[in-house]
Amino acid sequence: MKSHSGLLMVCLGLAACQGSNPYVATSRPLPPAPPQAATTFDRSAYPAPPRDYGRYRSWAWLNGQLPPGTAWADSAQVAEAVSNALDQRGLRPLHDNRPADLFVSADLHLETRLRQVRDDYYGGVGYYGGGGYNHCCGSGYGMYNTVPIVRTYQEQVVVVRVDMFDAQSGQPVWSASAETSNQGKQSARADAIREAVEKAMSAYPPS
Repeated sequence: MKSHSGLLMVCLGLAACQGSNPYVATSRPLPPAPPQAATTFDRSAYPAPPRDYGRYRSWAWLNGQLPPGTAWADSAQVAEAVSNALDQRGLRPLHDNRPADLFVSADLHLETRLRQVRDDYYGGVGYYGGGGYNHCCGSGYGMYNTVPIVRTYQEQVVVVRVDMFDAQSGQPVWSASAETSNQGKQSARADAIREAVEKAMSAYPPS
């Protein structure tokens, strides 16, 4: 009897599921597109075309200003190093009223870095004993290992940053920075500036 009643309940449940659904799906029509949609071009929806760095042939300082000097190096030293690096890459400076292809700015400053050096020192204990009258060699035991010692020190470095802008649009087209160790002697500072600038310009033009 219980099995018949259970079967009856299942049949009633299936019949209820097959009945009409009281919920009716409705939707509202989409609003009309604004009039400017037909003429508006969304540039963000398309990737930017690759930049042709080959069309850049000339340059001038941004806002006509040389790189700022510091107590460590004057403005002329930084300007000369940047100009030489640009010249090696086919970019010629303009000194007249003709429009340049690129505007260039540069900055040099000193920063402090924390360096760590690990030194491995060998140390240990051991014992070696000699033989008797008829022994020429001794035997012994010992234990040796390395003891790592980490030393932290400060180092002053020269940091150079070079920025390039499209002269027509004003958009930044390239930027890089690099650092080199600070040569304390006055005669070696020019070499440090040239080394830092060359490192910063090593990736121009980008491939």
